[in-house]
Amino acid sequence: MKKSWQIFWHVVFWVSIVSYFALITHNNSKISTEALVVIFGLYSAINIGLFYLNYLYLIPRFLDKKKYRYYTLALVAVIIVFAAGKYGIALNFKHIILIHDDGKQTTFLEYFISSGLTNIFFLFLSTALKFGTDWFLNAGIQRDLENQRLTAELAFLKSQINPHFLFNSLNSIYSLAYQKSDTAPEAILKLSEIMRYMLYESNDNKVDLAKELQYLQNYIDLQKIRFGNKAFVEFKITGEVGNQKIVPLLLIAFIENAFKHGVANDPAMPIRLLINLDGANLYFYTENKKHMNNRDLEGGIGLQNVKRRLDLLYPGHYKLDIQDKPDAYICELSLVL
Repeated sequence: MKKSWQIFWHVVFWVSIVSYFALITHNNSKISTEALVVIFGLYSAINIGLFYLNYLYLIPRFLDKKKYRYYTLALVAVIIVFAAGKYGIALNFKHIILIHDDGKQTTFLEYFISSGLTNIFFLFLSTALKFGTDWFLNAGIQRDLENQRLTAELAFLKSQINPHFLFNSLNSIYSLAYQKSDTAPEAILKLSEIMRYMLYESNDNKVDLAKELQYLQNYIDLQKIRFGNKAFVEFKITGEVGNQKIVPLLLIAFIENAFKHGVANDPAMPIRLLINLDGANLYFYTENKKHMNNRDLEGGIGLQNVKRRLDLLYPGHYKLDIQDKPDAYICELSLVL
């Protein structure tokens, strides 16, 4: 909140409070206009001044700097000085403040104790407001810092996807070029379509699920080209694809993993990629036969990446089950979009 608005709302608060109590007192007693001006004008100004003396000076000067002894001494001095000062003012308006209707006069000690308690109340009120304001400000700062940290981490995780995917795809195309395959140009074209999506259409926090599924299909087509159309892949989508949104590049790691570490040319055990949609609920299933001679020396960057992204982007809205069997690798993801 801008400082000008803070001042505005403080003024509105004090004017409203003082006016309200002055009006209530005037309507329910025979108090004179002069008394109203002294009690609710002069003394309110003193109490508000005490409030801001603590709020703007004593707390920043001593309490915020953990000078608790000096702050305590300052409070005691302020309470005494303001109580004595109020009594001095009361002597000038003795007939209004110190002398009651029955003619009895308030003693110095009685007035001093009553005034001191009032001072303590306004000091406590300003301290409570200061701590409350600082708490909300610090909470907001912490939330902003946490959001910035998560945004930076997500950006880093996403930045890992492109090089990782490009590295694997270029390896595939290199293999085709090395074999002088006629499908190399088609593979390059598919890769360009995939990279166009990754560079230009996946920059939003969420994208249309239909586009993401088409991206997955392009990737699978690229892998089939790599295997000379001898890859046995079962890719099936059931349910209605409508207006659902999904975080981009989230599912590709599972499919990459299936092709990179699995056996794709075994018709008896094809790579199975199944997606079932039920409104906002997505079920994703991958299964591949394990390639016994394949060892991921880099620690599986892709799946580690997607697990972290799921934790950050879908906390409490997903369930991931990974089964590492002797002859097969199975991933099951349930996700609320």
